[in-house]
Amino acid sequence: MTVEDRVFRKCAWRVVAFAFAGYAINYLDRSNVGFAALTMNRDLGFSASVYGFGAGIFYVSYALFQLPTNLVLHRIGARRWMSFIFLAWGAVAAANALVRNAPVFYALRFALGMAEAGFFPGMIVYLSFWFPKAWIGRMTTLFMAAAPVSLLIGGPLASFILQLEGWAGLHGWQWLFLIEATPACIAGIALLFWLPDGPAQARWLNDEERRVIQSRLTEESGSRRVDIMSGLRDPRVWLLGFAGGCIVVATYGFALWLPLIVQGLGFDTFATGGDQD
Repeated sequence: MTVEDRVFRKCAWRVVAFAFAGYAINYLDRSNVGFAALTMNRDLGFSASVYGFGAGIFYVSYALFQLPTNLVLHRIGARRWMSFIFLAWGAVAAANALVRNAPVFYALRFALGMAEAGFFPGMIVYLSFWFPKAWIGRMTTLFMAAAPVSLLIGGPLASFILQLEGWAGLHGWQWLFLIEATPACIAGIALLFWLPDGPAQARWLNDEERRVIQSRLTEESGSRRVDIMSGLRDPRVWLLGFAGGCIVVATYGFALWLPLIVQGLGFDTFATGGDQD
């Protein structure tokens, strides 16, 4: 194993492992409304159109706030900004347990989209602080693998949590929002001690390891000047955005509606979460 391999593997265990866990939590908190709807819609009298609009409005704010939130990341640093994002989305996700009517449902889902908007693109940018081109593709793939893993465990977990119906006077769907929001809050605090702003601030790297990372990244960056407008004018960015948008529509349409479809086939709430996966 070369020195570079050793250094970047070390970074992967520290940085990508945390990013993976964070994205699993992120995916869980944005899609658990599909399982909450199994009983929430009945308890609150929500129609399919009310639920669909509320579940979908998340992605409006999520799309609108991705760019500005990443500008903030560059301004104040990844560690503090990512910690704030985790804590903010954890608080809003937990607040979904307070939903009593459609307007509050819409407002909290919109707020959740705002809170989560900076995590995924911000983490992609953050990985580029650590890994050169030969590594960034693999590290991004490992990071994104958290989504199907989250979906795999989310269904059975939701099935068990929904059985807490009536505990402490709360509905099962309220417990679902509260319990699944807790890891985001814990991660937001842990992040302050676990992840630095970049390799230069990483106390778990020695001087030689920092030089290896910096030299590789500097060598690849060259003298190219990159700005936002040049990216927005590039047709390849729009084509990739369109392709990614199609994937998102299909993926989250699946995540948000399949539990209700399975329930409509005659399965009870407990069985729906397990069979969904």
